Amino acid sequence: MQKNIMSLRGRTVLYSVLILFAIMQVYPIIWVILQSIKTTEELTSLAAFSLPSSLYMGHFKKALEVSTIPRSFLNSTIVAVITLTLEVVLCCPFAFAVRKLRWKGGEKVFNFVLLGMMIPVFCCLIPMFKVFNTIGLRNTYWSLILPQVGFSIPIVTFMYRSFMDYVPNSVLESAYIDGATTFQTFIKIVVPMVRNATITVLTYRFIYAWNEFTYANTFLTDRAMRTLPITLKDFTGEFGLVEWGPTFAAIVMAVMPTLILYFILSKNVIEGIALGAVKS
Repeated sequence: MQKNIMSLRGRTVLYSVLILFAIMQVYPIIWVILQSIKTTEELTSLAAFSLPSSLYMGHFKKALEVSTIPRSFLNSTIVAVITLTLEVVLCCPFAFAVRKLRWKGGEKVFNFVLLGMMIPVFCCLIPMFKVFNTIGLRNTYWSLILPQVGFSIPIVTFMYRSFMDYVPNSVLESAYIDGATTFQTFIKIVVPMVRNATITVLTYRFIYAWNEFTYANTFLTDRAMRTLPITLKDFTGEFGLVEWGPTFAAIVMAVMPTLILYFILSKNVIEGIALGAVKS
């Protein structure tokens, strides 16, 4: 009986902490969405979490009119898609080669690559700016893609390497016995088996690539090349004055792709994280 009471108390404390944590995470999102569908008068007169009298979409219309959000959506999408594709294409086979092919010096090369995680991004901004300016890459998609791919290789390779432990060596050996080449084994066996790892990497890295601000603010001056985080600055007027209705609407439009992607892939992401955290 005493054990059951303690167990009940423990669960109550655990659930209370989890609920509190969930509220802290969801609170800003709900608050911004509510503000974006209120009229200007309701923004100043109603409480923050009060419901609007009607679904007002005028702020979204104005946000699209006064900024380059559609173009910025396209720019962010292009940068994110190319960045994620390169990260997967480069890091997945590298992790496979290091962990499964066991070539001489592989672990040393992997450890050297991991040193990239120790390099602060801001130390490289000025050199990259000078290089991109010299070779004509400023105000191009590549000025955003190349730094993101370069600095992500260590962490993405590390994530893939952890998942490679769950690809049975016996399966790979059977494929070799049946006459499959290393490339065929990788494409037809390894890639499908690390599907959850790929989804986890894509979701994690998409959020970063979609919200990336530092490189875009440093290497882009052409208004037509701006990504969404830079375009959101347009809603700050002279002397820091802000028209909050369109600003909230722009924020909602900017964060919706990441939220939708996570809700669609959340099951695979959770499975991937759980699998990668377990040691065999």
